[in-house]
Amino acid sequence: MSSYPNDGIVRVGRETKGRRGSGVTVITGLPGSEDALKKIASQLKAQCGVGGTVKGRVVEIQGDQRDRLVKILTDAGHTAKKAGG
Repeated sequence: MSSYPNDGIVRVGRETKGRRGSGVTVITGLPGSEDALKKIASQLKAQCGVGGTVKGRVVEIQGDQRDRLVKILTDAGHTAKKAGG
């Protein structure tokens, strides 16, 4: 998912590779510093009631939370869309 351009669109997708079948929701394209990403990730994890992490410029949230996260990010003023299948 990191191959997407930095075009101002926040992309929310699902990834299972290398996770023994356990999927995570990955969020790319969020603006801000690494500290800002950690703060946003913390808020998203709390709103979804799950765990997660920040790896580089990618926020990972446990489980398939795509629909919920797109709504939360859109309500927060980001241009967000689901990526992938």
